[in-house]
Amino acid sequence: MALRMLGKDPNSPDGNSPTVYVDDEADRYLVQGFKVLDEERLGQMNIPEHETVVEIPRYMVQFFLPSDRKTAAEDAEPEVQKGVEYPDV
Repeated sequence: MALRMLGKDPNSPDGNSPTVYVDDEADRYLVQGFKVLDEERLGQMNIPEHETVVEIPRYMVQFFLPSDRKTAAEDAEPEVQKGVEYPDV
């Protein structure tokens, strides 16, 4: 199982998170985001013991769109510019 990075949050303070990956073999997305610890927010969801909740900025959904998927040969790093305001989708 080789993961392919689709994009990182260009506004992340350390450049490591949030990040969206795809596992082409399993046909699934993997999302690295900020842990949701707010009990009020978590209380509004029915989260099974084997699952967790993370959050990412709304503009990160651009990496889930098929048109933004690139093979590693085409481009190893998505074209996202740091400091650019991306609209909410």
